[in-house]
Amino acid sequence: MRTHALTVLLVAALALGGCGGDSSTTPSDQDQGEPIRIGTKNFTEQYLLGELYAQALRAEGFRVELKRDIGSSEIVHQALVGGGIDLYPEYVGVLLSEIAGVTERPADDDAAYRLAKRFEERRGFTLLARTPFSDQNAIAVPPSTAQREGVRELGDLARLRGEVTIGAPPEFASRFEGLEGLEEIYGLDDLRVDAMGIGLQYDALDDGQVDAAAVFTTDGRLAEGDYVILDDPRGLFASQRVAPVISREVLESHGPRLVETLDALNARLTTSVMRDLNAQVDLRGREAADVAAEFLRARAPGE
Repeated sequence: MRTHALTVLLVAALALGGCGGDSSTTPSDQDQGEPIRIGTKNFTEQYLLGELYAQALRAEGFRVELKRDIGSSEIVHQALVGGGIDLYPEYVGVLLSEIAGVTERPADDDAAYRLAKRFEERRGFTLLARTPFSDQNAIAVPPSTAQREGVRELGDLARLRGEVTIGAPPEFASRFEGLEGLEEIYGLDDLRVDAMGIGLQYDALDDGQVDAAAVFTTDGRLAEGDYVILDDPRGLFASQRVAPVISREVLESHGPRLVETLDALNARLTTSVMRDLNAQVDLRGREAADVAAEFLRARAPGE
């Protein structure tokens, strides 16, 4: 059984402390009301999405406060529900399995989106348009392991001797799209999570500290082909297209221009674009704010 007591306590602390480790507000001449408070989770892609949303809205005259690095989905969503933020970028599949508690997979992306949107609208929130890209959860192993042990899909992890360690963030241990699902869907009951910050799992895998790593399919480090992504024939890891989850009250107070701005931005975020943006931060050491600004300065094809 999952327990969220720790999550609730963490959220309460975050709400009292300002919801996150980094916050910035930029005033505007056109919109002098309360700033739109955007939150993000605690990894590169989320930092980029937060910067993209914030900078795009500021360019349209909105006042924005960006609160990045709040924590996992469970924590950020509670910050939204508790009024600490007004919107954040969320992965539709994670919203369903980890926030709404829906583990039965919808028929397709559209069905998943409708289900997630209905869930949020019952709670006073809604989802805006989705991105073209889907950043799915996955498990990666070194090529040497894949070749030596014949590991090509998730069920093949059972071929590894003894307890299999997976480098992953702490929440992977209690998520359906984590150890729970690997046991329920694939019968893998001899797994252990070696908890670590997102991004550190690659070095742990390279150094042999773990047998496998939980990864995101748009990670920049996967573009080099240095890791084998295990197939998921039983569909444990759902499609993870991104949609902003936003307070309906905030949405109504700011009008259609807010929706139009974020919808137009999201439409540009393809898989190749997102993987490139992630790589610029993770592999080239650039700041997410600079990468986002450069992307927004470039006109979209056909504009």
